Amino acid sequence: MSVSADWNTRPEPDQVLVDIADYICDYEIDSSEAYDTARNCLMDSLGCGLLALRYPECRKLLGPLVEGTVVPNGARVPGTQLRLDPVKAAWDIGCIVRWLDFNDTWLAAEWGHPSDNLGAILALTDFLSQRRVAAGDAPLVMRDVLGAMIKAHEVQGVLALENSYNRVGLDHVLLVRVASTAVAAWLLGGSKSRVIDALSHAWLDGSSLRTYRHAPNTGPRKSWAAGDATSRAVRLADLVLRGEIGYPSALSAPNWGFYDVSFQGKPFRFPRPYGSYVMENILFKISWPAEFHAQTAVEAALKLHPVVKDRLDEIQRIDMHTHESALRIISKVGPLTNPADRDHCLQYMTAVALAFGALTADHYEDSFHAANPVIDQLRDKMEIHEEPRYSNEYLEPAKRSIANSIKIWFRDGSCTDRIEVEYPVGHRRRRGEGIPLLEEKFRANLATSFPAHRCEEIFSLCKNRQALEQTPVHQFMSMLVI
Repeated sequence: MSVSADWNTRPEPDQVLVDIADYICDYEIDSSEAYDTARNCLMDSLGCGLLALRYPECRKLLGPLVEGTVVPNGARVPGTQLRLDPVKAAWDIGCIVRWLDFNDTWLAAEWGHPSDNLGAILALTDFLSQRRVAAGDAPLVMRDVLGAMIKAHEVQGVLALENSYNRVGLDHVLLVRVASTAVAAWLLGGSKSRVIDALSHAWLDGSSLRTYRHAPNTGPRKSWAAGDATSRAVRLADLVLRGEIGYPSALSAPNWGFYDVSFQGKPFRFPRPYGSYVMENILFKISWPAEFHAQTAVEAALKLHPVVKDRLDEIQRIDMHTHESALRIISKVGPLTNPADRDHCLQYMTAVALAFGALTADHYEDSFHAANPVIDQLRDKMEIHEEPRYSNEYLEPAKRSIANSIKIWFRDGSCTDRIEVEYPVGHRRRRGEGIPLLEEKFRANLATSFPAHRCEEIFSLCKNRQALEQTPVHQFMSMLVI
């Protein structure tokens, strides 16, 4: 009689975990461009969060789980009076930053929004900075925040370069949890081995499914999923710093590891080492709260708006050419049942821009959609095609284009020019054009929450990189309390 048994010798940690921990704990960031881009990213992300507070569906999710909870040295949620424990504060900050789909974006084999990690970073650094001051120690400063942002961006972005989680049905917020867990364990004072242990827990959690991002189930969970992920990261890091052990082959264990259970048995691929590449090349959503694969389509539609605005009822056909990723995730027909459904519909966003010459978060609301049947009339006239060159250049490291083009045909046989936009204004190739617009966006978003003198105080500090980097985190966060 034969007996089988598992060999129970604990392995060395997976190299993927070790490499991330080595980077988080040891890498010295020497890129001035990365720090300056992180500063712009901080401004933009905070502004997106403040703007989101205008929407009751977002605000209702914020605050302590038990009303009236008092947290010593509680972390602040920008634009509110909330002081929360770091786990719930990370949830709330991550939620508001992501709510309107207006924060930064990273596009590769996988996509995502690395500034989602700010939920964990701001919550923890605010809490830790206050706690240090209370103990008579020096606080953390905003340079620590910017450095943590660069590292979280890099981990999330490099994991996404050649590893497509969406193709196996997993949601990209998995990478938020992984990156935030690594940075959170480090900020909490964890050694390299503790960071590795915390990372193993992040992978053991698996991932939520992408169901809530796609037809026919698209819904508002996609607006708080990143907050949930960054919050979970803080909790995992805290558990490990309290003494919970790690699971060294969380990725590679036969049968039970992440690769075999969730990634079709394939190990991850890494085309480049960790550095500051992701922050330097991050994409900003500067002009429109629109899923990023549609940004250039909206820009093209706005260029066509003056030509077609008085001839909408004469349109026979709208030809659009796009890249494969846009076709796969945001091209949809049929009823759109909620704002989250609409801001992930290529046809809807393009139709609004063509008809109204603008696209704001308010254009996704039920009331606006119901009052403007022209939007669905235009959607019905759209023909969406893949342009192979767009799909190829989307993945080329030297280009990373996100191209769309539109040409409109009228019933009398006439047509518009084919308007093509390959790089959105938030692309690194358009930084000179984009950053002044990003600053205008930040000013406008500050004004939704603060009086003019406070807006100017916050903006002036954020513009001055040297002054900002030296500011204690808890003092900076105090400026964002209403």
